[in-house]
Amino acid sequence: MVATEPWLPVFGYGGHIKATTQELIIARGSDTRRYPLEKVKHLLIVGGHTLHTSAVTNLLKAGAAITLFDIDGTPVGYLYPYGYRPDDSVRLAQERAGPHRFAQPLARAALQSRLLLLEELYDHTGHDIFYAGELDFLHQAREELSASVTMENLRRLSRLTADMYYEILSRTLPPELGFRRRTSRPYLDPVNAMFSFGYAMLYGNCCVSVIGAHLDPDLGMLHEGAGSFVHDLIEPQKASMVDRAVIRFAREEISSGDYECGEKRCYLGGDLSSRLAAALRDSIDQARIDAQVRIVQDALLANAEFHVLYW
Repeated sequence: MVATEPWLPVFGYGGHIKATTQELIIARGSDTRRYPLEKVKHLLIVGGHTLHTSAVTNLLKAGAAITLFDIDGTPVGYLYPYGYRPDDSVRLAQERAGPHRFAQPLARAALQSRLLLLEELYDHTGHDIFYAGELDFLHQAREELSASVTMENLRRLSRLTADMYYEILSRTLPPELGFRRRTSRPYLDPVNAMFSFGYAMLYGNCCVSVIGAHLDPDLGMLHEGAGSFVHDLIEPQKASMVDRAVIRFAREEISSGDYECGEKRCYLGGDLSSRLAAALRDSIDQARIDAQVRIVQDALLANAEFHVLYW
């Protein structure tokens, strides 16, 4: 298999990473993949793997960078060849970019992806999940996002429609789970806890690609603050990559013994967390995330059209 990406992520546990002077070799169980060294510009190691010094030495000699991450996708350190200078061109272009150009399609795509999931749930539940005027309002908000010229209005509509989305979702779930809306930590119901679990996984996968592309994860367009650019990119992906799986678990696969809720916090059981993690590994599409990051790169460096992949 020939690597075609400028960054190459290795996720999870149990991989054996080694190299010859010609190729990088990644083995996991019976699966062995080989990559020509000249095709690997940035190796991203996420989780726990065996990293042979042969891989480190030969990658560095070939001019590649190596970045290490915790299992949740948090970067913890890097290795650069002697004299290596990171590619600052994309980060500089990100700093100079007008945020509205990116924030508007991101906000609109996030709402559109959520509308698609709500309409899918409406078809499956067999009853109306919308209160009077809600669906019309969300469609109108989508058009307003397309025409909005101020960042303040984009962020306001984005927050408002996201809040409405979670309240509508709550009507499709068993009331005994106690989910009414999306809340901040600490989570007092298992659905909010599952959403948080899934979004953390999605954030980690996206952060790896952002770092691999030399983008600044903290320099957001639609969001602000730490990790804001990663939050920008995952917002349109949440509905299809996380929410659908969480809703299925909440409706079909969770029992009272799978979680424990107290006055201060709701804890997910180990078995539920493992099953949910397996489902999310299937639904989080790393190829789409990588492709979206490449689109951002092209838009920043070559002034190519920026568009959002979702659903």
